[in-house]
Amino acid sequence: MASMFIDSHCHLDLIDPDQNGENLPELLNSARDNHVDAMLCVSVSLQRFPAMLSLIEPYAHVYASVGVHPTQECEKEPEIAELVALADNPKIVAIGETGLDYFHCKGDMEWQHERFRRHIEASKVTGKPLIIHTREAKAETIKLMQDENAQDAGGVMHCFVEDWETAKAAMDMGFYISFSGIVTFKSAKDLKEIAKKVSLDRLLIETDSPYLAPVPKRGKTNQPAYVKHVAEYIAQLREMSTEEIARISTDNFYTLFSTAKRPDTTTQEA
Repeated sequence: MASMFIDSHCHLDLIDPDQNGENLPELLNSARDNHVDAMLCVSVSLQRFPAMLSLIEPYAHVYASVGVHPTQECEKEPEIAELVALADNPKIVAIGETGLDYFHCKGDMEWQHERFRRHIEASKVTGKPLIIHTREAKAETIKLMQDENAQDAGGVMHCFVEDWETAKAAMDMGFYISFSGIVTFKSAKDLKEIAKKVSLDRLLIETDSPYLAPVPKRGKTNQPAYVKHVAEYIAQLREMSTEEIARISTDNFYTLFSTAKRPDTTTQEA
């Protein structure tokens, strides 16, 4: 039987937003043809959330999160109760993506810290794990996670690009580490070493599509079908089989996102 992969982080509604979802069946067919068993479509905006949820609703093997990206400008900050209410849906298996980003945002970052805190609390209330984004804010991200007892929520450091100390601190809190196509880039030498060292029981793979297409698709619009290239590359780095990485990362996905159900691949819609 062919290896089955899971794309633990994608943005299906952003791959071709002008198409209003018309291209989604084609994308899901391509994913199925490349043995992608399931995927998690991640929220970046509450304004976009209803349309995103409506887009994926017909597909049993596509799950979603609810949250506001740390760089997303919005008319008002999400309230904890609002996030909790929106998460009360079997399609919603996570809170986020949330976190800190000092690359795109400058100045007083307290508003970003407060937004992160609200997501952490919503995660603890709902029992649904966090999807964390961090960029040029690794120390502050870990400190806030520790201060707010994020280990009680659990979750994943998505599209990980930070150093080993950050990965270890996150894993010490029970968090998973997810690798995107960046790990396949020639320039990502330090990240390749981290991908070799991360505990297998904390390993996830993702596309972050439509961004960061992996080698050999670099330069193209990314899509869930390409997650297999991330798995294949990590397998080479760790001198393991692709089948092993597929099995381990899939099992980890369903352990972390425990309200997601393993789909019956014979009845998937696409």
